Amino acid sequence: MASTAKLKFLEDRWDDAVASKLDAPELLRYRSNLLGSDLRLTNFGGGNTSSKLDEIDPLTGETVKVLWVKGSGGDLGSIKRSGFATLYLDKVLSLTKRYRGVENEDEMVAMYPLCTFNNNPTAASIDTPLHGYLPFPHVDHLHPDWGIALAASANGLEKMEQFNKEFGHKIVWVPWQRPGFELGMMLQRAVAANPGCDGIVLGGHGLFTWGETQRESYLNTVTIIDQIGQFIEAHNLKKALPAFGGVKHTNHAERETLAAQLMPVIRGGVSQKQRLIGTFSDHEDVLEFVNSQYAKKLAHLGTSCPDHFIRTKIRPMYVEWDPKTDVSALKAAITSSLKTYREEYATYYGNHALPASPKMRDANPTVVLIPGVGMFSFGKNKAESRITGEFYTNAIHVMNGAGQLGEGTCPAELPQAGPAAPTSAFATEENYVALPPSEAFRIEYWALEEAKIQRQPPEKELSRRIVMVVGGASGIGRETVLLAAHRGAHIVVADLNQAAIDGVVAEAQAIGGKECAVGTSIDIRSREKIKAALDKCVAAFGGLDILINTAAIFPTSPTGEISDAQWGTTLEINVTANWLLSDEANKIFAAQALPGSSIVLTSSANAVVPKKGTEVYDISKAALSHLVRELAITFSPDVRVNGISPATVVKGSTMFPRDRVKASLSKYNLAFEESETDDELRNKLAHFYAKRTLTHIPIDPKDNAEAILFIGGPKAPVTSGHLIPVDGGLPEAYLR
Repeated sequence: MASTAKLKFLEDRWDDAVASKLDAPELLRYRSNLLGSDLRLTNFGGGNTSSKLDEIDPLTGETVKVLWVKGSGGDLGSIKRSGFATLYLDKVLSLTKRYRGVENEDEMVAMYPLCTFNNNPTAASIDTPLHGYLPFPHVDHLHPDWGIALAASANGLEKMEQFNKEFGHKIVWVPWQRPGFELGMMLQRAVAANPGCDGIVLGGHGLFTWGETQRESYLNTVTIIDQIGQFIEAHNLKKALPAFGGVKHTNHAERETLAAQLMPVIRGGVSQKQRLIGTFSDHEDVLEFVNSQYAKKLAHLGTSCPDHFIRTKIRPMYVEWDPKTDVSALKAAITSSLKTYREEYATYYGNHALPASPKMRDANPTVVLIPGVGMFSFGKNKAESRITGEFYTNAIHVMNGAGQLGEGTCPAELPQAGPAAPTSAFATEENYVALPPSEAFRIEYWALEEAKIQRQPPEKELSRRIVMVVGGASGIGRETVLLAAHRGAHIVVADLNQAAIDGVVAEAQAIGGKECAVGTSIDIRSREKIKAALDKCVAAFGGLDILINTAAIFPTSPTGEISDAQWGTTLEINVTANWLLSDEANKIFAAQALPGSSIVLTSSANAVVPKKGTEVYDISKAALSHLVRELAITFSPDVRVNGISPATVVKGSTMFPRDRVKASLSKYNLAFEESETDDELRNKLAHFYAKRTLTHIPIDPKDNAEAILFIGGPKAPVTSGHLIPVDGGLPEAYLR
């Protein structure tokens, strides 16, 4: 029967008006989305749900029971109906006849596709037997912080029994066992041995709850989790002790500024094998932990829940540093800590690897903790780096909850080890029990996890790279942003026009996802404003890999005369600003110390083709072309500097406003009507210019974007100090 207990922390988000219109599979989807919408219940990609539903067998026409269970790699918060695997329940249950014991449980995964119902292409996950062998119509398996805190407490069994008495439950404890077929058997036996039980705590792992209906399962789940939260809160109030042993350090006075300075340094350190994208957090829970007395010990102990561990690795890297000391000491401590972390990781791998184990993966941390500053987390993309940080924040909550439950007499042996993990392997600190290194290795280097990694699609050309496009809100810059998004980059769109920035960011996000692009205003005449824009880039993604500038001006006047002020402004924007941009970007490149950093500046065919009436523009571009060569020498060997030289890119260019286009058409005696649109006038002028080239093809901003990302990206690793002409083949621009 669904609980009617009052919720204190969570809310009942079930809407009968919505649910009443859904069929059984859609109700499962609805229930799953509700549970996944609250990170207090489960993390992104974590946990799974299932329902055992009656379906018509397409082969026999008879009604059969089908197990619907979240497919491999799915996320409860966003899962669709198609994200669930479907299996004949009777076939899943019959797999016990093929099971040869825990030593051979991995071979059972190959059996799941043979149980597929209705040719469903969604792959069943390793958690399938955990749901199939629980004899309930609807099952939820989640990883709530409160639930894991109970599961990861040294006195967890004792506290679970106390919880049952206080809240009238019959929850059963099942000791730690790696997810898989053996754990499914253990759950089945636990339920059979405890008639009337209403939930299961998996030691060090998470929580199972269920119900006779979708609604009942949902309500039982949120109620039990809420009540565990109440249970832990009561202990907290009773003990009235500071978390993690109390305060050891205070926050650095300039925490945010310091974090911006450190992020490229740390990103460079953790990206020695392959580039990573970063996220910084100074959430109050994070700061409470990193500044505490026990932070170093607890951090080194590692995490417990498999979902946490897979992303946060065996443990985070804690940098021992007193925020009251000089920052230079911190940078040295980061370097030293990275060296120690890699050595310890190599030892961890060496101690537990078997002949059949996959090769050692990246030995760098994905989570870095610094007292007085906060947490830096990393992943192959922004979403993964953010989620990694969220997972470690969950781990902090778990450690805090376990610490609050740490009263009474702990058992002599921890009741958390299944058939494959001896109890003595578990390490404990402040009542918190971490996953043993041997078990952590069995998950991290699990053959099934390796197979999942190998199934992932190849990464795109600019994946893991951070690209800042100055002048990115229009013309060549806009096309470069969109092409970079197609190629997997993380992008900062920088420009003067905020409305245009927002539009291009939205376009990029529609291509690469909502976390692939951000925007920032910039005035490239000001070093201070350039630095502020670059700081936003670092804050968004952790650093910078490719700086691109397409911003420039072409001075005009009604009389055709260029004033002294226009002359100075043109040189300031078209030449000096490129130096300021490059110089500030190089400071980030130097802090990262990563190979393959790159700058691409935009010159012009006018740099080598003298014309009457365009003297200052032509001179500015000639100076810029030589600046490219100078910077290539100055910044070598770590940073490549190149450029492109377009000719008369009319389409989408802010340098070709309607009045200039009309003036040019009149100059060349090209007929036009005032009723023609801006695009029609630009197209007419572009085709005229094209006739002067060898290809006779109008030059499109996309052509320049292709050249920019080629010469600035990984396909041109040995090219520096070069300018690519994008001029349709303009003989006048041939160098001589």
